[in-house]
Amino acid sequence: MQLTNYENRMLNGEMGEPIRKAMEILVALGESYDAKRMVEVRNVHLAGASIVVTGEAGVKFAESMQCQGGCFCTRTTSNPTALDCAKWRELGIAEKDAELQGRLTNALAKLGAQIISTCTPYFVGNAPRLGEHVAWGESSAVIYANSVLGARTNREGGPSGLAAALCGRVPECGFHLKENRYGKLLINVTIPLSGVTDYGCLGYFAGMLSSQDTPVFTGIPDTATPDELKGLSAALGSSGAVTMFHAVGVTPEAPDLETAFGGKKPETVVEFGEKEKKMMLDKLDREESSDVDWVMLGCPHASMFEIADISRALEGKKINPDVTLWVGTSIQVKTIADRMGYTDIIEKAGGKVVCDTCPVLAPTRDLAQKMGYKVLTTNSAKMAHYSPGQFGLMTHYGNIDKIIDAAVTGKWKR
Repeated sequence: MQLTNYENRMLNGEMGEPIRKAMEILVALGESYDAKRMVEVRNVHLAGASIVVTGEAGVKFAESMQCQGGCFCTRTTSNPTALDCAKWRELGIAEKDAELQGRLTNALAKLGAQIISTCTPYFVGNAPRLGEHVAWGESSAVIYANSVLGARTNREGGPSGLAAALCGRVPECGFHLKENRYGKLLINVTIPLSGVTDYGCLGYFAGMLSSQDTPVFTGIPDTATPDELKGLSAALGSSGAVTMFHAVGVTPEAPDLETAFGGKKPETVVEFGEKEKKMMLDKLDREESSDVDWVMLGCPHASMFEIADISRALEGKKINPDVTLWVGTSIQVKTIADRMGYTDIIEKAGGKVVCDTCPVLAPTRDLAQKMGYKVLTTNSAKMAHYSPGQFGLMTHYGNIDKIIDAAVTGKWKR
């Protein structure tokens, strides 16, 4: 790789061992992807903030970087942890997990990370600009940043994200290069889309077809909300290895089809209509019984608008005593929800507003066995995808109104 004098000084250890080791990681990555040079980044979102992702080895690595004097030189935020730091005992998290998570969080904070503990950093102050090079982890956040915000990032893992935060550099490859950001697959949406559930179905369908290719959508209205586009992003990153999408007339790099495809013709053209939507609903709503025991909303983390919708749906109602309801969100959004009275409505109904974590990044299989959960009910295509394999829980999948009805009655209605 063609390193600048400053980058060579980092690699040679002139700026300390943590930066030397970090630059060594970044150079090895760059060489593996045939990158010619580094690109400067001033914004990092760390995926490796949960012990479920890092394990004890990752905790020790972060602690080692901090103890040797490492310090982040970029604006750095953190992804969810493995637990709600205020409610972990109440939620059934083991003390050993809480202790290990505390070590990791402490190390990242001392290195200079802002511990926001959310997979939706763009909702709480970290929203990069159009064309800005960043180093983000967390698949749904990466897709949202590339697609909706028009920033430029690859999918950074825990070690590479930490290295980028220490050095302020990433290899110039992948989605940092304009020529790699054009679409390859065209999906014509021929039915109206309404709510996160429909957008989740579309994203799940597109991810299955796209693999690593960038899909381009027509037929998505310019009224699509950030929450709907968030749900689309999360689903795309679950069923496929997609890193970005274009929605013609909606996302900033797709004012028209020609621009979205870089002047080329799409390699594949498919339709998403009622038949395809029904197929995806059947794939995601896979539990045959009407049983409901654990209801999970807020994956990715719920916005203020989603929490407002949930509280309105629950107002004056009581959740079935055999059902547990979690609403996952960031502590920043929960603080506003507290002020607006939404948290009080949800908790009076019997639900829990859970911060800092989510089932994908928590020790959920152990928790499900401990609590006796058998079925997960959710409006998240991402959660419905991961639940059977990762948690051992089959899933019900539907919109908020249907889910709240199931939480109250204790039964899923098809």
